[in-house]
Amino acid sequence: MAQGAAAASGRQIVPFAALSASYFAHIGFFNPYLPLWLKDLGFPIFTISLLASVQSVTRVFAPYAWGALSDHTGERVKLLRISAAVALAASLGLWWHGGHWWVGLVLLVMFTHTSSMMSLTEAAMAHVVAGDWGRYGRIRLWGSTGFLFTVLLAGGWFEHFGMGHFPAWAGVTLALVLWCTWRLPDAKESPAAAHERGAPIGAVLRQPVVRWFFVSLLFHVMAHFAVYAFLSLYLDSLGYSKAAIGALWAVSVVMEIGWFFVQGRFLHRLPLTGWLLACGAATALRMAATGGLGQWAWAILLGQVLHAITFAAHHTTCIAVVSHYFPGRLRGRGQALFTVIGYGCGGVLGVLAGGALAARHGFQVVFLVAAALALLATACAWRMRRLEQPAAV
Repeated sequence: MAQGAAAASGRQIVPFAALSASYFAHIGFFNPYLPLWLKDLGFPIFTISLLASVQSVTRVFAPYAWGALSDHTGERVKLLRISAAVALAASLGLWWHGGHWWVGLVLLVMFTHTSSMMSLTEAAMAHVVAGDWGRYGRIRLWGSTGFLFTVLLAGGWFEHFGMGHFPAWAGVTLALVLWCTWRLPDAKESPAAAHERGAPIGAVLRQPVVRWFFVSLLFHVMAHFAVYAFLSLYLDSLGYSKAAIGALWAVSVVMEIGWFFVQGRFLHRLPLTGWLLACGAATALRMAATGGLGQWAWAILLGQVLHAITFAAHHTTCIAVVSHYFPGRLRGRGQALFTVIGYGCGGVLGVLAGGALAARHGFQVVFLVAAALALLATACAWRMRRLEQPAAV
């Protein structure tokens, strides 16, 4: 019986691992090289930052809308398939160089459908991991592996052939995502869970510890958008080759994979708030080293190594916190709020403010401001820890 249950669990895990791998394979080439493609089209830095922020703008509204719909219908897998199909169709518009307004429209349609995919996936597979963060890590590391594969391959490709094939990469990777969504089990939540009147999410949001968590998340992800939106441009301005840029991105993903593989052994050694504190402090160090010592390859390398803590450990910790405070029928909306507040609001503010700072003061200042934001995130996590001490999470 136990072996049968393990086999069933494995059959459930493999499709989610494949989807994670394909989705992050798409992200692995798209996010690091989008700014370089836009630069190749002749757009100025501030326009590039505006276009790069479109993804974050969609994360302000799309994930919660899709999450609420999935909580209401229980059709998380079907919604994933619809999202992937529309995103693939929209990516065809990247082939037409219609100016920055056209590119912005195409990105808006694409990101409205891709920006919610991971929150839907996290909610759909929550019953599979059932609080086993070691198992969660074994699924999520395949996403990091997909990212690593394409960030390296695309870096070498664009170095040798130029940025003109960027739209083709978008189409191929999104087609793979669509195929993987059709490999997911056709699972639908029970009518009671799917159709009962929504659980009172307002009561959860009124808890001070939850509010401090989301404020910490906001500052932490805002700080990371110095990396997500500007690291490639920063390194390019310092004379690093596209292959070197891809390799440095790859280092961060190798560290991420390593963490996801071993996190089951370490997460229990600190309370979740303790991990939030450690992640915030490591982020401040990473951003300060990247901005202040960018001309030294070892400093950039150190920053990328710290990605294991600043992103991977922080991501799992946040998913665990959200799962704790938003159980059952709140799950889809809780995961959506994580995306909306962190990668939506935090992303929009981080990219737009970063673009303005970069245009006026240079990329170094962007990373130093990001270090200050990381310190604010750490202070909020400390406040959260103080509130939770009577019953630490």
